[in-house]
Amino acid sequence: MSDVLIRRVVRDAAWVEPVTVAAGLAAGDGDGLLALLSGGGSGEGWSHVAAGPDRVQIGPVEEAAMFDALRDPVFGAGTVGLAAYDAGARAATGRRETVWPDLMLARYPAMLSFDHRARRVLATGRGATAAEAKAEADRALGWLATARPLDTPAPPAETFQAEADAAAYRAAVADVVGRIAAGELFQANVARGWSGRLRPEADPFDVFLRLQQDRASLFGAYWRIGDRALVSNSPELFLSFDSVARRIEARPIKGTRPRDADPARDAALADDLVASAKDRAENLMIVDLMRNDLARASEPGSVRVERLFAVERHPTVHHLVSTVTATARTGVGPAELMEASFPPGSITGAPKHQAMKVIAAHEPPRGPWCGSLFLIGEGGDLTASVLIRTAGFERKDGVWRYRTLAGAGIVADSDPAGEEAETDVKISAMREALIGR
Repeated sequence: MSDVLIRRVVRDAAWVEPVTVAAGLAAGDGDGLLALLSGGGSGEGWSHVAAGPDRVQIGPVEEAAMFDALRDPVFGAGTVGLAAYDAGARAATGRRETVWPDLMLARYPAMLSFDHRARRVLATGRGATAAEAKAEADRALGWLATARPLDTPAPPAETFQAEADAAAYRAAVADVVGRIAAGELFQANVARGWSGRLRPEADPFDVFLRLQQDRASLFGAYWRIGDRALVSNSPELFLSFDSVARRIEARPIKGTRPRDADPARDAALADDLVASAKDRAENLMIVDLMRNDLARASEPGSVRVERLFAVERHPTVHHLVSTVTATARTGVGPAELMEASFPPGSITGAPKHQAMKVIAAHEPPRGPWCGSLFLIGEGGDLTASVLIRTAGFERKDGVWRYRTLAGAGIVADSDPAGEEAETDVKISAMREALIGR
C-alpha cells in the first residue's frame, strides 16, 4: 500500500452497538484493536472501532518537535495517537525516566464509525487506489458480523496497591499550598498512583468492558499496540478541531463532588459544587490558561469562553466544566494545535511551566496518564481527550501489569484531607473495574 492514502470509500450499514463489535474483535488476537466509545451509547456523539493498522510509529521524540510527525501526510485521516504526559512536560522538568513512549501513532485504513444520534454505522476504507479503498471498506463491514453479546467479566486484577500512603499525599498537598502562599505558583494538579497486575488469564479489555457497563464516559477508550494497552474512562475533552469551520474547542474540567444514590443529596452536592468559591477559582485559573494556549494557534481576538462553571453529571462524580473556543489561524492543523496546548492545562496548573516542575518534585513520571489520546479525521479534523480515569498496561513475561493515577487541583485554600478524599472518589470506578471493590 502507498505511503499516502488518497482514496476513500464510505459505506452505510445497519446499527450495531459498537462495544459488541469491539468485543468480537478482542476475542481474536487483539493486537492493534482500537475502540473509542462515546458514552457507551449515550445517544450523542460518535464512536469508532478499528483493527489492523498498516503504519505504526513508536518512540522518543525531541521536545521541540514532538508533534512533527502529524505534519507528514502519511499520518493523515484515520490516524490515532497517544502523547505521553512526560514528553510534553520535559521542557519544564528535564529528561526523567521514560516509563512510556513519548508518542505512539497508528494509521487505520479501515474503520467503523458509529453515529449514536442517527443510529447509523459508516464503514470507511482508505487506500492508494479506489480498489484498495473499497477492499478496506469491505474489511471494516466484515467486522460487524463478529459482534458478540456482552458478559461482564470477573474482576481481572490480582492486586491494587497504593504506591505511597495517604499521609505522603497529604504532605505533598501541604507543600504545594505552602509554595502557593510563597508566590511560586497559583495551582498545581498533584496525583496519587496505584499499580498491580492482572490474573494470568485476564486481559486489559476486561477492564474496559467493566467500565463500559454502567460507568461509561464520554471519551471511553481501549487501544492495544503490541505489549502495551491503554484503558481510559475519561470524561474530558482536551481539544476538538473542525477543519472546515476552523473552530477549536476545549472543555477543561476543574471541580469535583461525589454522586449520591439519594436524589436530594445528589442535587445538594451539585449545588454545593456550583456555589464553591474554591472550585470556581480553580476552574477559572485553568480557563485563563487554556485561553492563552489556544491564542497561540488562533486568529487574534477569536478566543471566547462560551460556557463557564457548568455542572456535568457522571456515574460517580459531578464535575465543573467550562468551554473555551477559538478560530484557528490559516495553516493551523493538528500538529500546531497540540504544540500550542500540550500537556493539558487542567492536569498541570498555573503557571503551567512552574506547575509541571512542582508536580515532578512530588511524583514519579506519569506515563500515559494525563497525556492525550487523539484521532485525526478528514481534512485534519481532530478530537483529543485528556487521559484522566486511565490505566496504562504493559505485558511482561506473559502477565499484564498496570498503573493508574488520580489527582486533584491544589490551590491556596486546599485542605490536604479533602484533596485526598477527592482522589479516592476519582479512582473509585477504575478501582472497582480492576479489583471489584
